[in-house]
Amino acid sequence: MNDQHDHGALGDAEYAEFMELAAEEGFDIEDVEEAIEEAGHGPLPVLAVVGRPNVGKSTLVNRIIGRREAVVEDRPGVTRDRVTYEAEWAGRRFKVVDTGGWEQDVLGIDASVATQAEYAIEAADACLFVVDATVGATDTDEAVVKLLRRAGKPVVLAANKVDGQSGEADAAMLWSLGLGEPFPVSSLHGRGTGDLLDEVLRKLPDAPAQTFGKAVGGPRRIALIGRPNVGKSSLLNKVAGEDRVVVNELAGTTRDPVDELIELGGKTWKFVDTAGIRKKVHLQAGADYYASLRTAAAVEKAEVAVILIDTTDQISVQDQRIITMAVESGRAIVIAYNKWDELDEERRYYLEREIETEMQQVSWAPRVNVSAKTGRHMEKLVPAIETALAGWETRVPTGRLNAFLGELVAAHPHPIRGGKQPRILFGTQAGTKPPRFVLFASGFLEAGYRRFIERRLREEFGFEGTPIHISVRVREKRGKKK
Repeated sequence: MNDQHDHGALGDAEYAEFMELAAEEGFDIEDVEEAIEEAGHGPLPVLAVVGRPNVGKSTLVNRIIGRREAVVEDRPGVTRDRVTYEAEWAGRRFKVVDTGGWEQDVLGIDASVATQAEYAIEAADACLFVVDATVGATDTDEAVVKLLRRAGKPVVLAANKVDGQSGEADAAMLWSLGLGEPFPVSSLHGRGTGDLLDEVLRKLPDAPAQTFGKAVGGPRRIALIGRPNVGKSSLLNKVAGEDRVVVNELAGTTRDPVDELIELGGKTWKFVDTAGIRKKVHLQAGADYYASLRTAAAVEKAEVAVILIDTTDQISVQDQRIITMAVESGRAIVIAYNKWDELDEERRYYLEREIETEMQQVSWAPRVNVSAKTGRHMEKLVPAIETALAGWETRVPTGRLNAFLGELVAAHPHPIRGGKQPRILFGTQAGTKPPRFVLFASGFLEAGYRRFIERRLREEFGFEGTPIHISVRVREKRGKKK
């Protein structure tokens, strides 16, 4: 960490001062540098796992993420609620998009596999193509290869179900696909997955270092998300001032997100209209599964998620899941309560109670009450999006942050636990988009106290419309290393 670029949020003078403070408090300088670098990275790189059904993709994903989270059954086409997972290998973090997938749709297996792969590849930085080495390359595999070539993304080829020496020859046959070296693995037993992941890391870009204060090139990207029939397409048509998207009373009409450049409030924005997210992905017809996959991809590509809530229905578990997905992805967030003009006084009263109880996790997000049908309050959408983006990009100088933390700790010390009282010694903001803070402490900080710190950070510095990430490094005892 010798140059300014590596200091992330900190300029040279600020960095030197900060390190002096860390040394005084007895922190290992390497630990401090590592903590800042870890927290200061931008969005994680994305790996798409693609291949035809029943080649062991989900089992391999479970190996990669190190836990049994993707549903695995011994039949093709089993899917699950989540398609995106976070993984770590050799100290590097990345996201994995698992395209478990559906075997059949009206156009047959080749088309369905290609559709899925296309959606996943679009959001990915690199692809892991899984082939069943015991079967060899099929016509469907060849179709996926064509797709991967067209996309031009880096590819790692996994020859799966190689359980011993005899399978090595089967794996070698896959050189014929023209994607380079096939890596023989057994996702079931873990054989060869280490070498495979080393190769994956070589193909994936590093998580980008933070660039503070630099504007993103091109129009800002907005994903409209929400459950089916909540009015996403109607909203897009209303802001566009014309019918650009098919709108139908039948829930879930939209299958493919439509990227639209739209002039609004004197600026050009890129809107992505996403297909509605259904309750249980594995109960859907194939096309709806792709819609969920594609929605996850759209959120990955967006900077702001505008979450539409249908005010005529109760706020549901589905709505909560969609909100959680947007928050976990670290996007700026605006909540648009749609169909507001259809509410009577009684429903409005109960809705406000629901918002108080059910929407606590995003109480910091700007709220607009709109009608996609009539255009009511549409002019409030752009200011809300701009507010959320400003919060998402806010950076607090280290000196000001530490003055604030000093006052906070003095006025509200951490509760005493087991005869000890942990203290926050100092902190820094290591990243933006969303804001990421590293606090250095003398002991473990409880979750409740971390939430209290987040609440006070919001009161002091704004951060409207953005999630905040807070990580804590505890001072090691002198002479003791991790």
